[in-house]
Amino acid sequence: MAATDLHYLGLVDVGRKIQAKELSPVEATKAMLGRIEKLDGKLKSFAYVMADSALTEAAVAEKEIASGKIRGLLHGVPVAVKDLCWAKGAPAAHGMTIHRDFRPTEDATVVARLKEAGAIILGKLQQTEGAYADHHPKIDPPQNPWNADLWPGASSSGSGVATAAGLCFGSLGTDTGGSIRFPSAANGVTGLKPTWGRVSRYGAFELAATLDHIGPMARSAVDCGAILGVIAGQDPKDTTAVPLAVPDYLAGLTGDLRGVTIGVDRRWTSDGTDGDAAKVLAEGLRVAADLGAKIKEVAFPDPKAIIDDWFPLCGIEVAVAHEETYPARKDEYGPALAGLLDLGRQQSGIDYQKIVLRREAFRGAVRVLFESVDLLAIPAQAFAAPTLAKMAALGEDASLIGGLLRFTCPFDMTGSPTVTLPGGFAANGGPVGFQFVGRHFEEAGLVRAGDAFQRVTDWHKHHPAI
Repeated sequence: MAATDLHYLGLVDVGRKIQAKELSPVEATKAMLGRIEKLDGKLKSFAYVMADSALTEAAVAEKEIASGKIRGLLHGVPVAVKDLCWAKGAPAAHGMTIHRDFRPTEDATVVARLKEAGAIILGKLQQTEGAYADHHPKIDPPQNPWNADLWPGASSSGSGVATAAGLCFGSLGTDTGGSIRFPSAANGVTGLKPTWGRVSRYGAFELAATLDHIGPMARSAVDCGAILGVIAGQDPKDTTAVPLAVPDYLAGLTGDLRGVTIGVDRRWTSDGTDGDAAKVLAEGLRVAADLGAKIKEVAFPDPKAIIDDWFPLCGIEVAVAHEETYPARKDEYGPALAGLLDLGRQQSGIDYQKIVLRREAFRGAVRVLFESVDLLAIPAQAFAAPTLAKMAALGEDASLIGGLLRFTCPFDMTGSPTVTLPGGFAANGGPVGFQFVGRHFEEAGLVRAGDAFQRVTDWHKHHPAI
């Protein structure tokens, strides 16, 4: 198979070719490393390329597969991970200058599980500083492969860019306020934010412990389901990872949505939402109905207070995570992360407790909503395909911040799982996504819905001209 035919294949498709011995893991890895070398000087999606270890892992996979030992769908498939995930011996800078010399002596649980599944780790993907809003001033941010003037998303910017540009077959991102969903939508890839507690966070730098979710980003919902099936599950190193059995997310995919009720709050999803984002959501609902889903009008709990609470709560948890270096080394922090830390350190115990109580009440209200629907359909964000120039005003424009977080951070506050699906393009040519949200620990329903949508649409098969 020619390298030119390879890089945009789906992860599961590549895995099947490799395990059928139609494609060599070494060949696939060399092709990806060659593409990274050729393109990433401009795209800047990788913080660190692990070429030597990747080739060693590929050679081992090739021998195992030749001998008949198949570890699963990811065996021999090149993937990459967000830089905050530790990989033994490789730098893990967390998008910061403070940690640039840190080389962990062990793998994060998610990285260890990818390796155990036989996946080939190509390297560490660039991210915003500390996984918050902006890239550190001394780090070149990744470039959106569709258009250099468009926002690449945050904070898993490198994961979105590398996956969209065909520099890996799938990646890991993290989501605290929207950081799997923003870059998935911005780069035209599929992202699955699992339920909080579904995936171990051991060996991953924190942004905010009770808000952080680690999850897959890939070509399709099926590919995301394959990755999630490997990384999910309880972990003695992280007791917040719940002791629930991990299902086969690819089992029983029917290609239809018969028997599925999808809720939509027309007022909430349309007020202040631009035409491109609204059009993509409407089309997603139309396709879902054609696939047999029942569309039900619902009233989503007012999220305004919970969105406002996200900032101080995140700031408090970030202040705990950075206690050893902030404010002692404040001059090494960029302005956005430093501002969040200062906000967190200003909160009182009473302020914090009020936030906790509002969060629990909101979480309960969302749980009640899901007693009458299986999924909720919402935009990825209120405005589609924002430009870098528009996002530069984020700190001064409250409506911009609200539009960015309206459909993302409420589901980090509740810990609910979501899948972000490519659903069209904006007038400026940038990809546009929408989300399905599910009940806690029902990621299988999200994979089913995403797969059904993607069987009858081809938005996830569009690729940037690089």
